[in-house]
Amino acid sequence: MLPWKCQRARAVRALAWLAVLAAPAAAARTPVEVVLPRETTLAATLDLTGSVSAERSAQVSVDVDGLVAAVAVDAGDRVEAGQVLLELDDALARLALARARALTAQARAQADEAARLADEARRLAADGHLPATEAATREAAVGLARAALAAAQAAEQEQAERVRRHRLRAPFAGVIAARMTEQGEWVAPGSALFSLVALDRVRLDLQAPQERFAEIRPGAAVEVEADAAAGSRLPGTVQALVPVGSGGARSFLVRVLVEDAEGRLLPGTSARARIRLPDGDRAALAVPGDALLRYPDGSHGVFVVVDEGDGPVARARKVEIGRRAGDDVELLSGLAAGEPVVVRGNEVLRDGEPVRTGGTD
Repeated sequence: MLPWKCQRARAVRALAWLAVLAAPAAAARTPVEVVLPRETTLAATLDLTGSVSAERSAQVSVDVDGLVAAVAVDAGDRVEAGQVLLELDDALARLALARARALTAQARAQADEAARLADEARRLAADGHLPATEAATREAAVGLARAALAAAQAAEQEQAERVRRHRLRAPFAGVIAARMTEQGEWVAPGSALFSLVALDRVRLDLQAPQERFAEIRPGAAVEVEADAAAGSRLPGTVQALVPVGSGGARSFLVRVLVEDAEGRLLPGTSARARIRLPDGDRAALAVPGDALLRYPDGSHGVFVVVDEGDGPVARARKVEIGRRAGDDVELLSGLAAGEPVVVRGNEVLRDGEPVRTGGTD
């Protein structure tokens, strides 16, 4: 298989006689470079570039209102799940907890006393020294005392939970993206105090062109490389395919979930993805991507150089494209193997415009 430079040389030689015939009018012809399409084998992969975002992020807030006593972290700090981020002044809450514990102790003592009196009443009633109704009354008092004890215990647990919630903890491991409070501020539930972003699993959002979107399958294996950390390749999988186009771009969202325990992919940065396609490698006719022109309706075309008697001219040709592999683009239809294709100078060409080959000025 010949490299592109050899193919380009062949194309130039093939058109040399056209240039000779057109010599008197060469100055009026648009200079272009051409190559011949080549037969190659394209891997069953699709290379795309997209933006990284966090799979999980949260605006962290307190559950109770209070005065900020201490802030334990700042923007940029990495935190573990359950780590204390902030402490509120809990002096009054602890006093209320002490009162609740005292009430629980009192209710327990009353329940114990009611149980003792009920036991005594049962013995006396069995000996005939106490009316049965009195014994029943004391049994009922036991039930009331135990209910009061349960209520006191619940109130104590509630107050203990309020004390615990005076410490704001990280709901998951990640990095503090922003801190929005300071010591001495009064804060209330619902007010965002920290922005927390998880870095162990990130998402890469890609835009797949319409002609390639149908080839991608959910769960397909993906190899991801961060633009900011060249050489570090991370595994991922296609998490979601969104079959709703993005307007005039004629592209569709492909969301990739990336495993990144070391946090090498940073939210907000760009990364490249190579998606494995299901139909295997195949032989293809390919041209460099520079030869392609994209039309407003999403279709593609190229310019081919043909001789029409008075010298070489450029003719627009619509083509259907397939896979991309590096700089190569597969042509599914619209072009034959021996037709010279313009790769430089095609941006300003018009259909039927006289050209001269061999390079651009």
